[in-house]
Amino acid sequence: MQVNELITSDPDILSGQTVFAGTRVPVETLFDHLEEGIPLDEFLDDFPTVSREQAVALLEVASRLLTDKNIRQLYAAAA
Repeated sequence: MQVNELITSDPDILSGQTVFAGTRVPVETLFDHLEEGIPLDEFLDDFPTVSREQAVALLEVASRLLTDKNIRQLYAAAA
């Protein structure tokens, strides 16, 4: 699954906040849940419009981005 199939940002949906594609669920909500120690299954129960495939694929993308050997370039681009 490509990133553009996982997430979208539209000014008409939650003021442009990044959401899971096809939903109104902010991506940030997944990370907030995980940070609070809430299991992925509970997140998926709380937000049934997000599929397990979407959530897992997004976590895999985030992992690849944050563990890439060129992470310094990513930090520089984000700064």
